[in-house]
Amino acid sequence: MDFVDLFGYFGALIIGIVIGLFGGGGSLLAVPVFVYLFHLNPILATSYSLFVVGFSAAVGTLINIKKKLIEYKIALVFTVPALGSVFITRSYIITNLPDVIFESQFLIITKEMALMLLFSIVIFLSAISILKKNKPSAFQKIKNINYSSLIIVGLGVGLLTGLVGAGGGFIIVPALVFFAGLEMKQSIATSLIVITFNALFGFAADMIQITIDWRFLMIFTSFSIAGIFLGTYFSNFTDEKSLKKNFARFMLLMALIIIFKEFTF
Repeated sequence: MDFVDLFGYFGALIIGIVIGLFGGGGSLLAVPVFVYLFHLNPILATSYSLFVVGFSAAVGTLINIKKKLIEYKIALVFTVPALGSVFITRSYIITNLPDVIFESQFLIITKEMALMLLFSIVIFLSAISILKKNKPSAFQKIKNINYSSLIIVGLGVGLLTGLVGAGGGFIIVPALVFFAGLEMKQSIATSLIVITFNALFGFAADMIQITIDWRFLMIFTSFSIAGIFLGTYFSNFTDEKSLKKNFARFMLLMALIIIFKEFTF
């Protein structure tokens, strides 16, 4: 194991710490760690990220089950269309994308490059949503659950999860607040069970098509799980609001770094 590998596993630990501190967000670090530190193909990296995202969300879900914060009916309405969208994306869209998405005299965008650029956009939007999330109560409380909107958003989240291996919590949580009228804590808890099923289902779809390095993946995930417990412990002694803002700024920087690396290497 060389220095770069050790740095990569340290990144796995940081992913878990972020998840433990904030209940999410750390999964957005997984794909860059897999691609730039372990030099995995972006498609394989998104697959491995799905496993890490799903497993991490499952840990949070088990905690929330004890706290009785999950709205299971709403989670089911959201999850079913998302699962279908994830399956179609991983099984058909990803596999059938052309190797070269765009080509001109000055620029060639490959499938792998396009996925990383899309991922940088997701990171950017996530960071912006965190920086603007100062007043969760700003969402207007509704009386009737808008099931059709939940289904549409579920389809979109499934597409996003399938493409970039991210959980999509920055979309799910506001949707559950706005379209289902849930409190913020309920929305976060319910979003984790949606993310668990989406990510693990997407990973299961990939297992049919790719060879998984289970030893590597389990070591990486073990570091992430250790980080979750560390982050949960640290959360008792930290200012969450200030940490979230600093993490969002770091995410913005990461998005710019990804764009720079994809256009210069």
